[in-house]
Amino acid sequence: MRQIYLIPNIITAFGLSCGLFVVFKVNLSMPGAGAYELLYSSALLLLLAAFADLLDGAVARIIHAESEFGVMFDSLADTISFGVAPSVLFLKSLSLEHASGLSFFAVVGAMLYTICGVLRLVRFNVRAQEVKSDKIAMLAYKKNFTGLPIPAAAAGAVSVNLFINSIFFKEWFTEMPHMTKTIVLTCIMIVIGYLMICKWKFPSLKTLRVRVPSFHLILFTVILAIFILYGIFYYLPIVLVIGSVGYIVTGCVLRIARLIAGKKSKTLADFEPESDEKD
Repeated sequence: MRQIYLIPNIITAFGLSCGLFVVFKVNLSMPGAGAYELLYSSALLLLLAAFADLLDGAVARIIHAESEFGVMFDSLADTISFGVAPSVLFLKSLSLEHASGLSFFAVVGAMLYTICGVLRLVRFNVRAQEVKSDKIAMLAYKKNFTGLPIPAAAAGAVSVNLFINSIFFKEWFTEMPHMTKTIVLTCIMIVIGYLMICKWKFPSLKTLRVRVPSFHLILFTVILAIFILYGIFYYLPIVLVIGSVGYIVTGCVLRIARLIAGKKSKTLADFEPESDEKD
């Protein structure tokens, strides 16, 4: 039985190793040297970490190997891979002068992102424990995420940085001055940090239900997987930024739509932010 329980934790450890490798690899690199190559390889590693994060929970539920140790280990691994690594990568890619106002602003943005990520994970674990014994509350809680999930936040932060430094951005737009790029990326880090700790609801793909014939669903999944894999191999900056930013924008649009509809309307009721009384 112990060997079975080790399987989800081994997957979590693999994801943690990907995040740690990004942190160590970034610190061994010269500031600003090969920023795009560093961001590209780090993005691939963080994608592996995100896949491991998705897989370990699914495996634990399938083999009934969920445990408090696994939950805690998963949260700590997410803190490193999706909370610390994107901030370190963000600062290293900018190559800022020490003790300058711009570097201070960037450090503040990176710190706010990481702190918000930690708070997001703490709130998630506390809330999960509160509704653990209530099946109805648990089902309602799993419908959507309260606050932007930290893997999606990391994908958004890294993908925008990667895209701005990619050849695609330089071909389609004019290259950003160093100061402008620093300010834009720092503001994005701060906004993403806020979205992690806010009470806005973001859709959960785990509860997605599609009523189509099984054959059609499988065929569509295969075609979609081919396009995604092709995009990852040849157009990673574009695919990653569209996927991650698209998810973040979708959550924000649903919140605004719910705000316009009002509480009396049942439209998008699942995306009504939680009240502060629950904290």
